[in-house]
Amino acid sequence: MTQAPFQLQPHNPDVLMCIANLSNDEVFTPPELVNQMLDSLADSWAAANNGASIWADKEVTFLDPCTKSGVFLREITKRLTVGLEKQIPDLTERVNHILTKQVYGIAITELTSLLARRSVYCSKYANGIHSIARKFRSEEGNIWFERTEHSWVKGVCRFCGASKSEYARAAGLETHAYRFIHAQSSEDAIRAAFGGKMHFDVIIGNPPYQLSDGGGEGSSAISLYHRFVLQAKALDPRCLIMIIPARWYAGGKGLDKFRDEMLNDQAITELHDFPETDLVFPGVNIRGGVCYFLRVKGYKGSTRVVNYRKTGVPIALNRPLREVGLDTFVRYNEAVSILAKVREKGEATFSSRVQSRNPFGIPSNFLAYSVTKNSRSSVRLYRSRRGSSLNKEVFVAESQIINNKDFKDKIKVLVSKASPGGDEYPHSIFSQPFVASRNSVCTETYLIVDFVKSIAEGENLVGYMQTRFFRFLVSLVKNTQNISKSSFEFVPVLDMSRSWSDRQLYKRYGISESEVAFIESMIRPSVDTEEDDNEDG
Repeated sequence: MTQAPFQLQPHNPDVLMCIANLSNDEVFTPPELVNQMLDSLADSWAAANNGASIWADKEVTFLDPCTKSGVFLREITKRLTVGLEKQIPDLTERVNHILTKQVYGIAITELTSLLARRSVYCSKYANGIHSIARKFRSEEGNIWFERTEHSWVKGVCRFCGASKSEYARAAGLETHAYRFIHAQSSEDAIRAAFGGKMHFDVIIGNPPYQLSDGGGEGSSAISLYHRFVLQAKALDPRCLIMIIPARWYAGGKGLDKFRDEMLNDQAITELHDFPETDLVFPGVNIRGGVCYFLRVKGYKGSTRVVNYRKTGVPIALNRPLREVGLDTFVRYNEAVSILAKVREKGEATFSSRVQSRNPFGIPSNFLAYSVTKNSRSSVRLYRSRRGSSLNKEVFVAESQIINNKDFKDKIKVLVSKASPGGDEYPHSIFSQPFVASRNSVCTETYLIVDFVKSIAEGENLVGYMQTRFFRFLVSLVKNTQNISKSSFEFVPVLDMSRSWSDRQLYKRYGISESEVAFIESMIRPSVDTEEDDNEDG
C-alpha cells in the first residue's frame, strides 16, 4: 500500500472542541485557548528576536511534555506549515520536516498517545498509510509513551508523592506515573523518550493538575503541575509557557517553595489569570481558577499581568509578581492599590488571631455525641457535614476534647472552613460566621476566627466579617475551597467594642469610588442565612 496524498483541508467543527475531559485534573485544552497562548508566544519571540516570526524558523523545536489531545502540537504544526512555505515550498516536504524535526510530545497515557498521534499525524500510527509524516520508522513517531511505574519508598512515590495504597496497580491499568516527572532528571526523561540528549527551544503544555491522596479534593490532594513546570525549567528552554491551576498564588500544601520560586522569577514576562475556570475550560470547575504564564530566558523585569472576567475587557498591568513585603501574589491588578492603603497603617492582621485547623482534635465525621445535654455530655459541640445537616449542635463529654481544652470556656467566633459556591462572581468567600458561647467546642468543620470578651464583641466581629471589605481582603489570599488562618493575613484587627460597616471601613482606609466599585463587583452582599453545609470531610 502507498500512503495517502497530503493536503490541508479545514474541518468544522473541530473534533478537539467536542471531546470530553478525562477528569477535572486531566483537562483537554480547547483550541481557542491554545491559539491565545501561541499568540502570546509569537509576540514575545518577535520582541526578543528583532521582529522575527517563530513560525518562519525551521530550526526551532517544540516539546509538549504532557500531551493529551495533541492540540498544542497540532496548532503549532499548522502555523509552521504556513510560516515555512517560502523556505520549503513543497507541502509534503515541509510537513514532513516539521513533524520529524520540530514538534515532539510525551503523552501522559497510552490512550492520549493514540489520540495525539491521530490529531498531529492524522493516524494513530506515525508510520501508517494514512500518516501525513513520511519518514518515521516507528509507530509512535515523535509522540512518545511508555508505561511508567511509581518508585515506592515507605509506601510513597519518591518522585510525585503518590500513595502506594492508591496507585500500585496491576498491568493494564493506568498508573498515573507520568514519565516526564518520574526520572532522576529532566535529561533522563528526554533520553528515555527520544533516545538521546536534545534541546528544545519552546516547552508548552497543560500538565495533569493533581492526584488524589485518598483524603479529599483540591488543597487536600497531591499537586503535580508544579513538578512539570520545574522539570521543564531544568531543560533550559528559550521559552516556557504552560497553563496550570492558580492555587499556587498563595502556596499551601507542597506549593510554598514553588510559589516563592515563581514570585522571584524575573524571567516570567506574562501571567494571564482566569479566576472563573469556565472562561477557558467550559463545564469544568477548578476552585481558584487557572492561569498561564510565559517565561523567556534572559528576560529580567516586571510581568504583564492580565486579569480576565466574564464581563468587561481584560485588565492588564505591568508589575512585579511579588509586591514588597508580601509572600503571596496579589491576583487582581485593581487590588494592588487597595491593599497598599490597608497595609499602610501597619495594623496587626487576623492571621495572628485565627487558630489552626481542627483546634479541638475532633474530626468532622465524629459521631460519639449526644443530641441532648446531660450530666456526662455537657459540652456543646458545633458540627456540620455535607449530606448530614441535622443535629448541628450536639453535646460531648469534656474527656472527648483532645486538644486546647482551655478554649472550651472562651467565647469565640466560628466559620466553616469550606466555602460555598463556585468560581462565579460576585463571591460570598465564606459561609455565615457565628458566635459560640462558653462551654463549647467544634469539629474540624470550623475555624476559630478569634476569641472575644463578650457576646456583644462576638456579634461585632461577625458583622465585621460580613462586610464586603473584610471578605474582599480574604479573597486576595483564598483561592481554594477551604480557608485557613493564612487566608486572613491581609485583614486588619480592629476594635471590636464597636460595630463596623463597609462605609466606615472605606472611609477609614481612603478607598476611592472606583476601588469601592471593584470590591463590590467581586464580593456578594452578605445575607444572614443558615450555615452552609459544604464540607470537605
